Order: sequence, then structure tokens, then C-alpha cells
Amino acid sequence: MNKVAVKPSVVRWARERSGKDMADLAKRFPKLPQWEGGEAQPTFKQLERFAKATLTPLGALFLEEPPDEKLPVADFRTLKGRQPARPSAALMTTVQHMQRRQEWMREYLIEAGEEPLAFVGTVTLASSRVDAANTIRRTLGVDDGWASTHPTWSAALLGLRRAVEEIGVLVVVNGVVENNTRQKLDPEEFRGFVLCDDYAPLIFINGADSTSAQMFTLAHELAHLWLGTGGVFNLVDLQPYDDDVERFCNEVAAEVLIPGDELDGCWPSVAKSAEPFQALARRFKVSPLVAARRVLDRQLMTRDDFYDFLGQYAADERRSSAQRPSGGNFYNAQQGRVGRRFGSAVIRAAREGRLLYRDAYRLTGLHGRSFDQFAQTLGL
Repeated sequence: MNKVAVKPSVVRWARERSGKDMADLAKRFPKLPQWEGGEAQPTFKQLERFAKATLTPLGALFLEEPPDEKLPVADFRTLKGRQPARPSAALMTTVQHMQRRQEWMREYLIEAGEEPLAFVGTVTLASSRVDAANTIRRTLGVDDGWASTHPTWSAALLGLRRAVEEIGVLVVVNGVVENNTRQKLDPEEFRGFVLCDDYAPLIFINGADSTSAQMFTLAHELAHLWLGTGGVFNLVDLQPYDDDVERFCNEVAAEVLIPGDELDGCWPSVAKSAEPFQALARRFKVSPLVAARRVLDRQLMTRDDFYDFLGQYAADERRSSAQRPSGGNFYNAQQGRVGRRFGSAVIRAAREGRLLYRDAYRLTGLHGRSFDQFAQTLGL
């Protein structure tokens, strides 16, 4: 069989970039150690399978040396106080896929004669955080106490997502690469990102994160849109990347979800409860960590007390993360993975003959009967 001359350093780069260790990949590619050592070479078929398994563009495996790969959006991620050196294949693939969706949606809206969205880029870093948060809440049509009217975190998040989509923002929630449940997205690497645009802004939320944490991610990315900036972030221990934009977005997000005046009013009674931060979390439908940080920012607790809580909270999260349920209804999941606004536009364009079904399948990641069934769940 014909072998393909690939550079060992490129094979190693692809394997390391995928986040998979040698032992796991060697089960599928027994000669992988020899490929990396330059002692053997793969066939073209093997290389195709390896590219798919590592989420590597096939053409990249023919390069003379590993590429200097960078995210196509601003990188606000931190890892123990340092910016990560290289994004994973899962993150790169997800960002690129969302960019393709956004490009199509932008062209679709312009051809339909839609006007650009008026709110994108309407605040600056000099703006009042409270004023910016109030503008966002007013645009979304959410009043004080809105979160407490929802019975669960999931219901509140769904309600906020729907409100965000109603103002023209594409919202995607997914914890895997497209529909590949074997390719997980790691919340430690990134919690979400935003692709800013005045016609088709897109917010991506890592669905592998907790529901309450996803709420803060959505509010954080909304602040980015009002600033008119994009980027990807992970927010380790609720500490933003050392950047004025990230600090601003964090502060605005906190005010959107837990208005300072409302917190000041309820804190005296909540503080007397056995678990005050959990009580605030249930009321505002945010994580207890977000609630505690907000209390600290309002100078209602000491920094030492906050870090004591942070240590306990981190330990509790580690214990509970392995117990989070997975799975669920496939078509309900698609409403998050595809998004109602984007999915509806693609379905209508395909039915009207403005988009080939082949391209509609590629954009949504759904094919044939799955595509039709998804349309039914949207009422189309």
C-alpha cells in the first residue's frame, strides 16, 4: 500500500492539539508512536481517519512543520493567571463552525433587506456599568425580579435565551463538537465566546458547564455585544482576564443578573439564612459563586470570607461535576445546538429554494429525517 510522507512533528502536533493521549489514539492507530518517531508512515486512508479523530484539517497534515495556530477572535482565557498557549482542536473547530453559520446568516439577512441591529457597540468602557446593564435589560424586556418568577435555573436560562434571540442574536448552547458526543468541550478551557456583528451577532455557550454558570456566560457575552467586541473566555474562579474589556463585561453581567439595588434590599434578611449565597442563587438563578462575588463587590462581606467560601465551593463543584446527568431528548438538544433563530432561517431558506438542502444539512449538522424532525420541533 502507498504510504504518505508526513512529518513526525506535524503528527505529534495534531495528536497534542486534539487533547487525546497517546494510549487512547494508539488503540485506533497502533503505529502512531512509529509515525511520531519517523519510523513508519501512514497510508492515505489512515491519515484521513487520523485527521477526523483529531479534528485536524487534512491539508494541515501535509505541512512541513506545525502551523502557528491562533484563535480568529480575541483570546481572553486564563489558566492559573496565564493565557493558555494553544487552543484545543475542539475549540478551534467550534469557533470556525460558528463563523460559517454567522457568515451565512449575515448574507441571508442583508439579502432579505434587514437593517443592522441598533444596540451593537452602543456603550463604551467609560459608560456607567449600571446604565449599561439597565440598557441591556430594557432591550431584552426583562424587569427586576424576572429570574425569581422561573421555577428552575434551566427555565430561567431558557427564558433569557429566548429573549436574547428575539432581539436578533444567534444563541448556541452545546457541550460537544457539533453533534459528536465523543468530542467533549471543556469548560475549564472556555465557557463561551461571542462573534460580534451588527447583523448576525452570535453567542456560544459551553453546554458542558453548569446551568447557573451558563447564565453568567450569556450575560457576559451580551455586555461584549453592547461594547461591540468579540472574544472567548473561561473566567477561572470568576476572575476575568487582565483586560479592561473583560473587567467591564464582568461588572455589567453581574449588574444585569443581580441588580445592586435589589441585592442591597434583600441582603439583610438573606444574610441570616444558613446558606445565604445559595439562597441568592435560587432567587436570581445564578451560581452561588456569582452571588458571593456580587456580595463582595457590594462590600457586604470581607475578602477573607469570600475566599473561604470560594475554597469550599470549588471542592463541592469537583465532587458534583462527575454526577451531572448527560443525554436527554436529541431534538430538544438541537434547539440549543442549532438555535431557534438560526435553525428557522435555514429551514425557511431551504424550503424556498434559496439554499440547497445539502448546504442546510452542513450548516445545522442535521441530515434527512433528522433535519425534518427538527423543523417540526420548531413548529415549521
